[in-house]
Amino acid sequence: MTTGEREIMTTPRRIPLIDLDDFNGRIIEGYNHGGGDDLEADLSLARSLVPPGTGVLRDFSYIASEIPLFIPDKCVGCMECVTACPDNAILAKVIEPDNLESLLAGETDEAVRADVREQWTRTSKYAEIFEKKGETGGLFGIFIDPSKCKGCAECVEVCGTHDALRMEPKADGVLDKHRRRFDHFRAAPETPARFINERALSDMMLADRSLLYVGGAGSCMGCGEATAIRMMLAATGFQYGPESVGIVASTGCNTVYGSTYPYNPYLISWTNSLFENGAADAMGVRLRWDQQGWGDKRLWVLGGDGAMLDIGFSSLSRMLASGADIKVLVLDTQVYSNTGGQASTGSFMSQEAKMATVGRERHGKRERRKELGLIAMMHPDVYVAQTVTADANHFYRAIMDANSYPGPAIVNVYTTCQPEHGVGDDAAQQQARLAKDTRTFPVFTYDPRRGSTMRERLSLAGNPEVTKDWAMDRRTSTPRDFITFARTEGRFNRQFGPDGEPSPEMLTARADRLASWRLLQDLAGIATDRSESES
Repeated sequence: MTTGEREIMTTPRRIPLIDLDDFNGRIIEGYNHGGGDDLEADLSLARSLVPPGTGVLRDFSYIASEIPLFIPDKCVGCMECVTACPDNAILAKVIEPDNLESLLAGETDEAVRADVREQWTRTSKYAEIFEKKGETGGLFGIFIDPSKCKGCAECVEVCGTHDALRMEPKADGVLDKHRRRFDHFRAAPETPARFINERALSDMMLADRSLLYVGGAGSCMGCGEATAIRMMLAATGFQYGPESVGIVASTGCNTVYGSTYPYNPYLISWTNSLFENGAADAMGVRLRWDQQGWGDKRLWVLGGDGAMLDIGFSSLSRMLASGADIKVLVLDTQVYSNTGGQASTGSFMSQEAKMATVGRERHGKRERRKELGLIAMMHPDVYVAQTVTADANHFYRAIMDANSYPGPAIVNVYTTCQPEHGVGDDAAQQQARLAKDTRTFPVFTYDPRRGSTMRERLSLAGNPEVTKDWAMDRRTSTPRDFITFARTEGRFNRQFGPDGEPSPEMLTARADRLASWRLLQDLAGIATDRSESES
């Protein structure tokens, strides 16, 4: 946020909204030391304004008993761990060898110098490829910020077969070691632009301008929503710069963990609206920005499936029909996470949630899921994408295409809610990937710029075996269907018998997911192979 954006612009003289030195000193320090209730109720507090990036001053190092350990010689520089982290707690840079030596020259402790040097590794991606072109290669390093890491271990899970990360206990000296390493990371120069391959979209988080979400938010460990927000801001910041992005947030989990006073994880202009009218609020902001000649600024609306599919749907529909240059990120958890886990119209059939419990007479949610992507496509000239963060290229491309689209755009993203879905803290990416592969949440993009017909505009690229009803598990030669997905999540536990047999409600839910997938195939003009059994 610039100085000008922190000032009231509607009066002849500019009135500073907040004293940043006072806020970061007196107020932040008061809260960090447990004295927030004793602060004087002065003008600064009365305004309830939170300056940008104050989340960076929040310390979560006390939360978990373990922290990720980087194993440099196994790293390939894929950036998957950096991309997946919901808390901005694991970051990377590329440094040229001479700059590394210059940086280390000021360290007098040889043991510390050796430890820090070991965090930088040679990879084919950043060293060998450049050296083959006759250029100086770079050293790649991963660093963990102990003040932001909540110990969810999602970074370890996504590292997969590389095994370049593992969790280590916070024994004596471990946090100090990580603090020294991260201080070194901060002191290192920004990654040179030549090492950031814009075709490898995950590389965007090597650029400082992409890191617009600083962490320090009070989201749950491994939160799927926070990863989606952070990735959206990374792509938008990389394209347009931090001074050209703003957010209007509908009430929900994202506003709770994003504005737990006095901590703000955003480095951009941000406002919180009501549950039902984020899109309408954004229309007012967009009009004012356009009046001021700020037409190139990107404006995003955040909201959950409750805010966008339920109570706020009429506001969203009006915004989509307006033709306004506003982008929407729907954080689709399929449940009202913020208010205790009630079912929404985004919930799946047979899912157990509050107000859709499994009991003697009713066995989970009975209504079919409202498909926001399909409804949005019926509005004239709207860019629509349905995506998952586990497919980083698909997600980033959807965000970038939405940003470049000259009109309304909506990106509906699957976001795991660990407590409500009944999965582990490290499982957000795993479950999002499985949701895509089992047709539970197929990915697609719909771009009016591609042509005049539905099949020209709609692409199902990114889904496995798009001509089939279900993709096959090659290890077991069985279909990966909705039941495959449901077996992995606690919200469907009571739909399976003692021997694992699915309930009639689960079979109905499976048929619903298949019907939804077949409709997408039909709209996209996919020649299908439906020889398999539908039972």
